[in-house]
Amino acid sequence: MTDARRFEATVLPLLDAAHNLARWLLRDAATAEDVVQEAALRAFRYFASLRATEDARPWFLGIVRNACFTALARERGRADVTLLGEDAWDHLEAQSPSPAPDPLAALGRRREQVLIDAALRRLSPPMREVIVLRELEGLDYRDIAQIVGIPMGTVMSRLSRARAQLKRQLQLAGLP
Repeated sequence: MTDARRFEATVLPLLDAAHNLARWLLRDAATAEDVVQEAALRAFRYFASLRATEDARPWFLGIVRNACFTALARERGRADVTLLGEDAWDHLEAQSPSPAPDPLAALGRRREQVLIDAALRRLSPPMREVIVLRELEGLDYRDIAQIVGIPMGTVMSRLSRARAQLKRQLQLAGLP
């Protein structure tokens, strides 16, 4: 099997996870797409360094993570958090799908999703990345430690602190 075919079979199935991580770290879907493309090119360039016995997922997500932090460093002047005002809620209500069996319940779920997304976005990038990798991507502590480049114990403590911060923010937003 050629390197290009091996790369295709190994890395391309990971693009959704890579985009998800990049989107959460960068907080912008378009920038995330650019960064994932850049990371995929970098991964292809260094694909020979991936041992056949090594798991490609933490290897590739580590490249994506590094590319994200490079992009964040380039854009330090960007505003960190955009809070939703009443106009934004009115806009969300107007956009909510009406054919749902219970429009009020659907709107409540959408509001809850927006509040959770906003709370996640308020976390610092190191806290947000461990939450995304563990809770959204389902990676184990060992893989997260490899991706982030920190000891496994630090992953566990950072994840604990991130969950506590997220819980506090959700409570402040009125979610149980």
